[in-house]
Amino acid sequence: MSSVAVLTQESFNEHRNGLMPEQVGGGPAVVAGPSVVGEEEDALPTYKDAFPPLPEKAMTPEATQETTNAWANKIRPLKSSVITQVFHVPLEERKYKDLNQFGEGDQAKVCVDIMHKTGAHLELSLAKDQGLSIMVSGKPDAVMKARKEIVSRLQTQASATVAIPKEHHRFVIGKNGEKLQELELKTATKIQIPRPEDPSTQIKISGTKEGLEKARHEILLISAEQDKRAVERVSMDKVFHPFITGAYSKVVSEMMQETGARINVPPPSVNKTEIVITGEKEQVALAMVRIKKIYDDKKKNTTTIAVEVKKSQHKYVIGPKGNTLQEILDRTGVSVEIPPSDSSSETVILRGEPDRLGQALTEVYAKANSYTVSSVTAPSWLHRFIIGKKGQNLAKITQQMPKVHIEFTEGEEKITLEGPTKDVQMVQSQIEAIVTDLISRMDYTEISVDPKFHRHLIGKGGVNINRIKEVHKVTVRIPPDSEKSNLIRIEGDPQGVQEAKKELLELTSRMENERTKDLIIEQRFHRAIIGQKGEKIKEVRDKFPEVIINFPDPAQKSDIVQLRGPRTEVEKCSKFMQKIVAEMVENSFSVSVPIFKQFHRNIIGKGGANIKKIREETNTKIDLPAENSNSEMIIITGKKANCEAARVRILAIQKELANISEIEVSIPSKLHISLIGSKGRLVRSIMEECGGVHIHFPTEGSGIDKVTIRGPVEEVEKAKQQLLALAEEKQTKSHTAELRAKPEYHKFLIGKGGGNIRKVRDSTGARIIFPTVDDQDQELITVVGTEEAVKEAQRELEELIKSLDNVVEDTMSVDPKHHRYFVARRGQVLRDLADEYGGVMVSFPRTASGSDKVSLKGAKECVEAAKKRMQEIVEDLEAQVTVECVIAQKFHRSIMGPKGSRIQQITRDHNVQIKFPDREDPQAAASPTEAPAPPQENGEANGEVKEPVDPNAPKKCDVIVISGRKERCESAVEALKALVPVTIEVEVPFELHRYIIGQKGSGIRKMMDEFEVNIQVPAPEQQSDKIAITGLFNHLDRAKEGLLDRVKELQVEQEDRALRSFKLTITVEPKYHPKIIGRKGAIITNIRTEHDVNIQFPEKNDENQDQITITGYEHKAIAARDAIQAIVDELEEMISEDMTLDSRVHARIIGARGKGIRKIMDEFKVDLRFPQNGAADPNLVTVTGRPEHVDEAIDHLLNLEEEYMGDVTENESKMTYMRQSGGGAGASDDHRGGPSKGFVVREAPWAAGSEKAPDMSSSEDFPSFGAPVATKTSPWGPKRF
Repeated sequence: MSSVAVLTQESFNEHRNGLMPEQVGGGPAVVAGPSVVGEEEDALPTYKDAFPPLPEKAMTPEATQETTNAWANKIRPLKSSVITQVFHVPLEERKYKDLNQFGEGDQAKVCVDIMHKTGAHLELSLAKDQGLSIMVSGKPDAVMKARKEIVSRLQTQASATVAIPKEHHRFVIGKNGEKLQELELKTATKIQIPRPEDPSTQIKISGTKEGLEKARHEILLISAEQDKRAVERVSMDKVFHPFITGAYSKVVSEMMQETGARINVPPPSVNKTEIVITGEKEQVALAMVRIKKIYDDKKKNTTTIAVEVKKSQHKYVIGPKGNTLQEILDRTGVSVEIPPSDSSSETVILRGEPDRLGQALTEVYAKANSYTVSSVTAPSWLHRFIIGKKGQNLAKITQQMPKVHIEFTEGEEKITLEGPTKDVQMVQSQIEAIVTDLISRMDYTEISVDPKFHRHLIGKGGVNINRIKEVHKVTVRIPPDSEKSNLIRIEGDPQGVQEAKKELLELTSRMENERTKDLIIEQRFHRAIIGQKGEKIKEVRDKFPEVIINFPDPAQKSDIVQLRGPRTEVEKCSKFMQKIVAEMVENSFSVSVPIFKQFHRNIIGKGGANIKKIREETNTKIDLPAENSNSEMIIITGKKANCEAARVRILAIQKELANISEIEVSIPSKLHISLIGSKGRLVRSIMEECGGVHIHFPTEGSGIDKVTIRGPVEEVEKAKQQLLALAEEKQTKSHTAELRAKPEYHKFLIGKGGGNIRKVRDSTGARIIFPTVDDQDQELITVVGTEEAVKEAQRELEELIKSLDNVVEDTMSVDPKHHRYFVARRGQVLRDLADEYGGVMVSFPRTASGSDKVSLKGAKECVEAAKKRMQEIVEDLEAQVTVECVIAQKFHRSIMGPKGSRIQQITRDHNVQIKFPDREDPQAAASPTEAPAPPQENGEANGEVKEPVDPNAPKKCDVIVISGRKERCESAVEALKALVPVTIEVEVPFELHRYIIGQKGSGIRKMMDEFEVNIQVPAPEQQSDKIAITGLFNHLDRAKEGLLDRVKELQVEQEDRALRSFKLTITVEPKYHPKIIGRKGAIITNIRTEHDVNIQFPEKNDENQDQITITGYEHKAIAARDAIQAIVDELEEMISEDMTLDSRVHARIIGARGKGIRKIMDEFKVDLRFPQNGAADPNLVTVTGRPEHVDEAIDHLLNLEEEYMGDVTENESKMTYMRQSGGGAGASDDHRGGPSKGFVVREAPWAAGSEKAPDMSSSEDFPSFGAPVATKTSPWGPKRF
């Protein structure tokens, strides 16, 4: 804020009186003559007195010093990360002493190598004595490494040995060799320590003399330190070790604490008798005495007794982690020796003082008999009912008797119980009662059903089997596909079991009479056939209710749609769906129309009217690019004739809107590629330069010369000129050469995948054009480019052709049985050989000839390479075996992968041949109309004896044949089996399914992509908790875990949502609502944010206008309610008072943009309401707030009114004065005794020249607004506006 001082005549007079009281009189000034004027001028204040300058700041040395010290105390010195060290190598120790080659030769190379290796910087210099000084800079570790390298590579090495005891060597090496590395780095030496099996005590040190001494000294220091320590080994009977350690290791711990020595007693499981004591010699000696004393005492005073305890009870005597043995030793001082678990002995030995053995024996027997083992007979199929769902039944028993261990063994008809005797008896009686009850009311049966019908019995998402379970109150176990079992087990109420069995057999019988048919429908049509939310496929299913239609999973990218049901219905449905597909194919024709972007909105029309009309009248689908897209293409889809009609209409709209022209320019087709440029850069630049015209080149290789240009007339002409100029330029600068080669050589010159010709093109820059099939001259090859590039390319091509002309013929022997491999698949192997080895021609003899001679023809080196490769192939074929891999046919398509990609990968990876069987004909497999075979007599039919068919033999349609080397075939079998998909079910609460699926399926898609599986969620109407996961076996565990983790997250979120949904209402009068909301919602937003709740005010039409609803966590909602109630209580305590405030000061009080009024309201915590324009009483102001705040605010406003009213009155009188005529003003001036000179000072800056003080009455010096004034030169410099 800025303050303005107003200088009035009265204040100026007072100012002058204060400055020069003796010179200033009270009456009007009288002009008496020059002397009086001079005195008056002397009485005027000087410019510096009236406007004293600001004092200049001068920095004292003390202040500077003080500041420096203050900073110095605050700034902590930083340690440099780079250090510098200097190393000296005396002349006699230098490796490279050639004084003439300093700075070059081997010595310099070594230094450069050290710098590269360590990252340090080296600088070399020679001392007067020809010694070498090396300055090394860098990080500390880099400098130390560089130092080691310098010593080893630039300094002559000496060696020495130092002998220390063998047992001290390990202390020199240190943990993981760290001590040895540190020692070598520190001393810049190489230290070699003999291996543990070497009896030598000599340590060899190599390095400089100085380093040798340092290393030797350090090693001897380490050895001297170890000499002070001692190690003693005491061998004593294992049976006395427990007395040495004591119960819970108390005795040995006390000894170690008292003596300071470390005592290592081998544990009972280790069969060693040696006790190791380490430490200072005095400590070891003291510990030795204590141990021997205990040993001698126990050996003298203890005796033993042996008792027989059942082997099964030994573990109860030992206790968990041996605690029971320690407990007996602690209480009685007796050691109990248990035979090892792998020993058959049942003898337990007690060792201790005779008077304590009785007590110990009692405790041993008590512990042995405290636990018992029992069993309950129960059929194995009842086990899971005894356990209960998720172990609920068993949990009730184990909670009551936690010490009893209950064990169920799969396949055994008994339950094992183990625990305290009384508890075991109680548990046994409870389980026996449960078994008796279950046997009385439960039954089971098994039926045999072909596995191929299992999934149909289960139904989609388990709908069929779940219905049977619920209706008949039974449990049905259908074996998974991996078991390949026919048996389905039904368990439950006897009557329910029989009814479920009957229903399952009926379903199976019905399915055996059904037919399955596969329809090949391109996957792109699947979504259209299904329709939005399955509406269209529902119509088909309603029309053919007995037919089940299965579409493949989109992830499989399969074209097979499966129909299953009664034969006649399946055929009808098949024809109907084929008709739908035919219509879709007809309607899927697509054409792209380029339309200038600015006309797209006109084609759409107002509210989409134009585009809608075209779509309806032409029966097509028209897609326009997005507004933010750079594309200009409009895509039309439908029947071909309809698409053309729509295209014509759209182009007509564009032609009407702009003067669009289309012309064709003839440019030789050989120039098209060069005119288009790399990635279309050249032609795009022409289109952009010419207002976005469209230039269309014909397809490459078509031989058409016509180039189409479409756009506004002027721009099309401009583009035509530019295109022709560019073509002419390309033609004049371009050079062309022609050479000839036999057509059969062309593919060899081009190479596999165009590799050979690409090399020539890249190396020379020339373009090589080979003749197309339609060209008359099939031998002509054209080379286009610069003259130099063409010559170089021509030379390289001629050399290639010449080498191809140098043809040789050779033969090799290949066993006739392998000939088929080379010529199979239309000679694919031979074609690969020809492509790989320069077009070698390989000729095999006719099959009937029986010859093994194979002829090869081609370039000499190519023939030799091809022969070698063929011999390798023959060796592989010789070692080839055939292996059969049995995998159910239904998995074959999944194993093959999209377009056989998976099987091709296995074939490549393992270098084998894989043959899948033909699909089994479902009609032939189970056709009820076939005539029965005639009876056979004596096992003969037409003179041939038929072998009986093995029912366990795999079906032919399930057998995959693999050929190749044995080890490769075995690995290929494993790879194939690993690709068989497996399905598991995961139990997920039904209410969480929609959250797992996510918005538009995003959640489930993400999981399927992440875990590479297919996840099937049952339909909502099924109300099933089972979610099926299908995929490779090694992916399932991870997918299941991920799904369960997601379930846990959702359950936590669900609980949180429930907690957050707590609601409460508070009654608040509507007049207080705006106050609670606050300005721009500030107060209510603050409450919402602070308490993390949602606060809802009533709508305008709501009946309960006084109800405010709060939603959130209970405690937070209550806190928010209290906060609102506090505001209401405060508002209810407020009062409103009206006061009279002159309307002329309202604007001044309110301030610019209400700043003044806001400041008052914030300061006094009140609300002020000023009257609106046209109010009855314009002076009435309302003040609202607490009584004490209202009174203070009113007082403040009245004070402001009084202050501002003075200014208002003055301004009004001034305005009255300014409205008077000029004569009036002159009279006033005369009355005052002449015009006022204003505020005059002496020695002012403007008085330095001839200029006078500015005249306040002058319109030049003080112009009014808007009056033009001539510019005057001033001592202050030019005026700046």
